[in-house]
Amino acid sequence: MIRVGVNGYGTIGKRVADAVEAQPDMEIIGVAKTQPNFEAHTAVKRGYPMYAAIPERAPLFAEAGIDIAGEVDELVAEADVIVDCTPSGIGAKNRELYETHHTPAIFQGGEDADVADVSFNARSNYDAARDVDYVRVVSCNTTGLSRIIAPLEEEYGVEKVRATLVRRGGDPGQNSRGPINDILPNPIKVPSHHGPDVKTIFPNLEIDTLGLKVPATLMHVHALNVTLKDDVTGAHVRQLLEGEGRIYVIPEGLGIDGAGKLKDLALDAERPRGDLWENCVWGESIGVNGRDLYLFQAIHQESDVIPENVDAIRAMFELEDQKTSMELTDRKIGVGISGDPSGFSEQARAEFADD
Repeated sequence: MIRVGVNGYGTIGKRVADAVEAQPDMEIIGVAKTQPNFEAHTAVKRGYPMYAAIPERAPLFAEAGIDIAGEVDELVAEADVIVDCTPSGIGAKNRELYETHHTPAIFQGGEDADVADVSFNARSNYDAARDVDYVRVVSCNTTGLSRIIAPLEEEYGVEKVRATLVRRGGDPGQNSRGPINDILPNPIKVPSHHGPDVKTIFPNLEIDTLGLKVPATLMHVHALNVTLKDDVTGAHVRQLLEGEGRIYVIPEGLGIDGAGKLKDLALDAERPRGDLWENCVWGESIGVNGRDLYLFQAIHQESDVIPENVDAIRAMFELEDQKTSMELTDRKIGVGISGDPSGFSEQARAEFADD
């Protein structure tokens, strides 16, 4: 049983903690927070021991009625691995703490690639993280692009990827983010940082990316053009993508014409926090002209990296092979819409039937 600590219990950290706790071969031994906000109270209610991420703020937790188990360095010393879910840039500063205690760590995609020994996506380079002490799970957008590229590369070969990423301005709780009433090329220069980040997974890939930020909080949307090495049909590509556990090809006729209705689908399916761990590809958008493939996909920025963090732990400790780990992670979290119009995975339907 791998003992996992989560440093940073916010948007990503709280989801990682729940996902880890659902697994049969790992457990949460504690989470660290900088302040006793509502998320700290939620963590305690879920039974996660609380640690003070900033020692000087430890008294604030007692004042808020939260008993802490210690300070973050104690959590690091006790854990077999730390999943660092702190804000961008903080993880790099935390690496020294992890090294001091000889504790392996997983960082998130907001950190620069050199924070870790390898950048990771379970579908694309699982084995690269085997027996590695420091791993970086790539960002939500890079995760979404990598999940699409991997099967296309294996099946047809990829000559070049061109991607325009329409990015949400901020997460629902990030009231300091924007724009509020604008559409921003972000960055204005080409390529955006996403292409080079994808190349940390696929070093030899030709990829150009452009980014926009829009006044929305729900999801990102990607417009993809992939030039393949073989001639294909749209039907064959669709069949290929439908065989991927972390890709949901949205059937025609469901009336899901945007990110808002995808979120409604997740909420109606009673998914935790309305999460969509899968790439959501509009089936009717899949088109082919010769060797050029076109499609639209939506990426839920708050949750698509969560199963990747779980798989990274298994890879680092060489617990399972890629296929076994991904299937186990997905089954325990509930990944997989499987074409059911209600949005329920096989596991969710079974649980509701038991009730």
